[in-house]
Amino acid sequence: MTTTRFLTSEDVQGLATPGEYVDAVRDGYRQRGEGAPAEPRTKLLNRDPPGMFTTYAAVLPETGAMGGYMYSAGFGAEDAWFMTPLFDSASGEPLALLDGASMNPFKTGAAGAVAADELAREDASTVALIGSGPQARGQLRALATVRDLESVWVYSPTKESREAFAGEMDRVLDASVAAVASSGAAVEGADIVVTATTAAEPVFDGDLLEPGTHVTAMGQYHPEKRELDATTIERAKYVPDLRERALMDAGSFLLARDEGVVDDDHIYAELGDVVAGSVPGREDDEEVTVFDSGGTGIETVAAAYMLYEKARDEDLGTTIDFSPASESLTGE
Repeated sequence: MTTTRFLTSEDVQGLATPGEYVDAVRDGYRQRGEGAPAEPRTKLLNRDPPGMFTTYAAVLPETGAMGGYMYSAGFGAEDAWFMTPLFDSASGEPLALLDGASMNPFKTGAAGAVAADELAREDASTVALIGSGPQARGQLRALATVRDLESVWVYSPTKESREAFAGEMDRVLDASVAAVASSGAAVEGADIVVTATTAAEPVFDGDLLEPGTHVTAMGQYHPEKRELDATTIERAKYVPDLRERALMDAGSFLLARDEGVVDDDHIYAELGDVVAGSVPGREDDEEVTVFDSGGTGIETVAAAYMLYEKARDEDLGTTIDFSPASESLTGE
């Protein structure tokens, strides 16, 4: 029998700062670049009722943890439910079970920020943010920890949503945050472009990107849907979270490949390779760079273990007991 800590979404809400998420996720991607195992998502689709069940996992040996995400979306409840099981990577014993909803935008935002820190220009200070939901909020909060932001232009299709988001973030950040009426107005002149949408078609024209722009795309992981057009992919040094995932469900890359503007060799490196220093990130101020983020167990395990340690130190959560298989299977 072993005791495992159960953390509710309320337990982990506000437990860590955006900067702490970024530090944890950066170290997780470094470990991946040095050989830590990670697998892309499996996605099981159900027809009636319509829904999706998804899992992905990673082992971070230096962190001392392994685990991942399991979540359902849709089905009869027409909602999403996130669970994060966390195990000790030395003993194999379960450490924690987290309700992963609260950490989701922050750990995903942290992955975007780590990529921006490696791939955006050092002097990048203006941001175009396409999307105004929780994921957009996480991306922007994390990005502000790695660059000194001066101006942020926000676009989403609903005027009330983008204006409310801009007003909120203008109060939270030191930067000036304003809503604009089109994605083109946001993207033109931006040093960093972040897409955090559920769009099936490209959300901006790649010809609008200035030389030296960095793009983080995190809203789409379907082989036939994309936030970025073929022009953006063709112009960019293309860095996915996992190479295998890019070839499986990164619609922006796959559809650009189908159009014949790139081939598989256009995948420059995984983000972990760049963070670990195996390959250089940005090499000059004129490069256009893209980080394609579909979600992995790397940022999930890194963030979950950081939260677990904090919760343990503050004695947050409740405990549940697990029996090892040697006892449960034999009944002894």
